[in-house]
Amino acid sequence: MNTQEAFNTTIIKNLQKQLEIKNINAVPKIDKVIVAIGIGSLATRKSLKDFGEFEKIITMITGQKSRILKSKKAISNFKLREDMPVMLQTTLRKQRAHDFLDRFMKLVMPRIRDFSGFTEKNFDGQGNFTIWLPNYNIFPELSLDDVVTTMGLQITIVTTTKNNVHAKALLQALWFIFK
Repeated sequence: MNTQEAFNTTIIKNLQKQLEIKNINAVPKIDKVIVAIGIGSLATRKSLKDFGEFEKIITMITGQKSRILKSKKAISNFKLREDMPVMLQTTLRKQRAHDFLDRFMKLVMPRIRDFSGFTEKNFDGQGNFTIWLPNYNIFPELSLDDVVTTMGLQITIVTTTKNNVHAKALLQALWFIFK
């Protein structure tokens, strides 16, 4: 049984009882998962123009091709010009989002050194949760030969609720560990 099937059969009913929600359609759900790598520093400092390595890494991690986000305006203090590449981003929805979170919690989180749980400061007040990983080497899909340049990875979990308490209950039901 995969994560989405377990979510639809048991987790929704448990969350409904725990949060005391009358309508089952009002129970918080995972809307999407956004995986991103910031490449702005590579474009400005190192004048790197080929981001094929990072696109390949995100594709291996998520199973989906990424898109390049470009800057909207120029900021001279950061040596950033308009339409320069800033970020590679992939949005996962429905089954792919649940599969990614399942692999993330069961395979990647145990590989993080000195992990003692996520902090509640990572919630944004709107029910969304953001995780920043200092490097993406901990994903089992990547071998040491695939990684030439290590970069940070940002994972944002967008939920259907606007309440941090409900979002935390949802993530705990999906095996997230909090301090």
